[in-house]
Amino acid sequence: MPIPARPHGPTSAYVHIPFCRRRCFYCDFPISVIGNRQRGETSGTISLYVERLCEEIRATSPLGPALTTVFFGGGTPSLLSVPQLDQILSTLEQQFGLAADAEISMEMDPGTFDLAHIQGYCALGVNRISLGVQAFDDGLLEQCGRFHRVADVHRAVDAMHRSMVPSWSLDLISGLPHQTLAHWQGALESAIATQPHHLSIYDLTIEPQTPFGKQYQPGEQPLPTETATVDMYRLAQQTLTAAGYDHYEISNYAKPGYQCRHNRTYWENRPFYGFGMGATSYTQGQRVARPRTQQNYGQWVERYRHSGGVLDAPTLPISERLTDGLMVGLRLAEGIELLPLIDSFGSQFTTMLKTHLSPYLSSGQAVLEDNRLRLSDPDGFLISNTVIADLFNGLEQLMES
Repeated sequence: MPIPARPHGPTSAYVHIPFCRRRCFYCDFPISVIGNRQRGETSGTISLYVERLCEEIRATSPLGPALTTVFFGGGTPSLLSVPQLDQILSTLEQQFGLAADAEISMEMDPGTFDLAHIQGYCALGVNRISLGVQAFDDGLLEQCGRFHRVADVHRAVDAMHRSMVPSWSLDLISGLPHQTLAHWQGALESAIATQPHHLSIYDLTIEPQTPFGKQYQPGEQPLPTETATVDMYRLAQQTLTAAGYDHYEISNYAKPGYQCRHNRTYWENRPFYGFGMGATSYTQGQRVARPRTQQNYGQWVERYRHSGGVLDAPTLPISERLTDGLMVGLRLAEGIELLPLIDSFGSQFTTMLKTHLSPYLSSGQAVLEDNRLRLSDPDGFLISNTVIADLFNGLEQLMES
């Protein structure tokens, strides 16, 4: 029997499924490459991982009410067989409970599933799918090392509509090598034509240890210039909002009623469970990252089980947790409520805020009203990293004084 839950603990769980057919050239996520022919129905590696994952879940004590969101991320969760997903969801339900209206999301890559898989996943409770399209151009997909092609995208979208999944999202990446503004305009129009409920628009990040990181320098050809990527961001904002999508977070757009509830857990800095290789949890004021390789994760699970589910990590100071909340909350269109920060730091916080935000408030890139701070769309969002860095420096000075 699960341990009785506490009333105000985490109600969200992230579950990492690390398997991919190949590693994309921009990816630095913790994944395991299994080749083009393997998937959950035929892979002993995936079966063993699912067993370890369920062991970790069973070793974790419930800290809150029943789960209201579950997110299967990766990697490529759509490589799981339907029975494997059933095994994981059943373990989560037995250990933590699942609310009747829980949002259960699953990332899926075109070319890794068919209609029967979607129907099987949905029969188990999956009610939100995130489709990793990334581009509507075979040349760009090939240059990124993606497994799928545009024909796979169309088949996947057809399966989405035929399955009548209650909510589905489509991912695109801007700023890819050789990508032009015309490419990007076409991708946005193609994405809108598929009629997703939600769209995630990510700007390419060059990570040092990836193939892209070894091959390209940001801002240098064949990557688009910084000016071009800014134009792409503005074009996405104009095109998608005109098509009826609410720009509710820096990188995310949704039709009314279709915001991702799980991801709001992160942006609102609320606690969440994290399970699986490379996953991070945030519970009881502790952030704990699991090992990023299969072998080390397996060893970690054994130690975790034998410790009685104890996470060996320091508790973050309240000032650091408030700072984290400021950083992630500014990603949301509505911004953040400032009263908790004012209560924690006093009038000095308000003085610091106005001092460090003065140029952004004057330009309209930041808006301060009714004890809320938000960034304007799109001008404020475009400089979010700069604004956040300035605020972080101001908060550091406050905490040291």
